[in-house]
Amino acid sequence: MGKLESFNAISSMIVGQSENFIAIKNILPHINEKQMYTLSATAMSTVSMSIVGAYMQMIEPRFVVAALVLNMFSTFIVLSVLNPYEPDDSVTDAVKLADGDEHHTPKRENFFEMLAEYIMAGFTVAVIVSAMLIGFIALIAMINYLFDALFGMNFQHVMGYIFYPIAWLLGIPSNEAMQAGSIMATKLVTNEFVAMMDLGKMAAGLSPRTLGMLSVFLVSFANFSSIGIIAGAVKALNEEKGNMVSRAGLKLVYGSTLVSLLSAVVAGVML
Repeated sequence: MGKLESFNAISSMIVGQSENFIAIKNILPHINEKQMYTLSATAMSTVSMSIVGAYMQMIEPRFVVAALVLNMFSTFIVLSVLNPYEPDDSVTDAVKLADGDEHHTPKRENFFEMLAEYIMAGFTVAVIVSAMLIGFIALIAMINYLFDALFGMNFQHVMGYIFYPIAWLLGIPSNEAMQAGSIMATKLVTNEFVAMMDLGKMAAGLSPRTLGMLSVFLVSFANFSSIGIIAGAVKALNEEKGNMVSRAGLKLVYGSTLVSLLSAVVAGVML
């Protein structure tokens, strides 16, 4: 992976999926579509260190720590298949333009100018992300309502049936695959916190191996609402790239979910 992609993977894991884009805001205009997908999918596939303590209250801490490392490397493996390109060659010019060379001299700023710039960027990101998140959660709630009214079951219950064969293919026993599929679907449709709470209610009836695999699967931001969070964060910094992220929304969820599945498989082999 390229330097920018590698930095972004660590940055996402430390500061979070939306905040990490502020660190590279000056490079964003020069990033191409393939790079933008890699950066966004990486952000969606990891979690922020600021909330791992909350996860550790709901699932075993060892699985949280394992997932942090597994997801980062699983992201690179999955994205190398879904989104192959030569990152070093394409990043070089963008970095030179952002840092400045003999034709592009960077503007010098003192500490307080820089501080004010990044505070405003952070505030803008926070406001837009909040609005996007509310909108996406409302959309999912409306879809759940329509499914319940038309079919007598909500959307995530339907998704549970779709995830049933996936859970079985991962190596989860058939008698636990339906429960596992339901947990996976809950995480995809809502978020990892809701899914972790549901897992806690079912934990007594699951085998240790299944519990471990599901725990690792849940430690990521791979869900529909994350599309709004990442698109909103990038749009606040660069509208064109934000629209690029929005267009790739479903592919982002698909790629980051594959990352979670790969991490869960590795955990299952070790367990």
